[in-house]
Amino acid sequence: MEREIIQTLDGSTTIQIKEWDECYHSKHGAIQEAQHVFIKNGLSLFQNSDVSILEIGFGTGLNAFITFLEGRKMNQSIKYVGVEAYPISAEELVSMNYVDELNATDEKEQFEKMHQCDWEEEIVLSDDFLLTKRKQLFEEIGDLNQFDLIYFDAFGYRVQPELWSTAIFKKMYDALKDNGVLVTYAARGVVKRSMIEVGFTVEKLAGPPGKREMFRARKSQ
Repeated sequence: MEREIIQTLDGSTTIQIKEWDECYHSKHGAIQEAQHVFIKNGLSLFQNSDVSILEIGFGTGLNAFITFLEGRKMNQSIKYVGVEAYPISAEELVSMNYVDELNATDEKEQFEKMHQCDWEEEIVLSDDFLLTKRKQLFEEIGDLNQFDLIYFDAFGYRVQPELWSTAIFKKMYDALKDNGVLVTYAARGVVKRSMIEVGFTVEKLAGPPGKREMFRARKSQ
């Protein structure tokens, strides 16, 4: 499918799949969406503690990079696993402007290392951030009680409803530790019903710019 780099409304870039009219991040602001959904409503719940994170859809690396930057501010030690079946190309990576937009030129090397490191191997990005990228279909995930937090950032239900199924959310539920949290930009009723069906307690929160609502789900004991 044809892909192109576009600039979102907050100045940060993303990748658009033209046939689907679908983007890796919100057209209303890639960085703003990541900060609101995954940091404000996810990572910030674990300040001053060790946290293990599973990202569903590693994609451009934006969520991982922002987590790397924000985790330092929150005094966190982070173990991060990003799952991606179809990695972006080196050419697409060069077109991403996240380092500049986040005023993170001192960490440019770490952003590049996130993409250049080998798959299936844990790497030390810093003393307090370990990264493992897994080239894997979401349907193949089989982790049990491993993660405190899941960033669920799959392509939207409109274009890939199978990624938002009860079967997938059962895998997410199983992958979380007790009282673990899943955050996603989505807020469809069918998604909420699938989450509840597998055991999640779901709350609706204010969404990022351009989106009225989002979901946060918790694995209750």
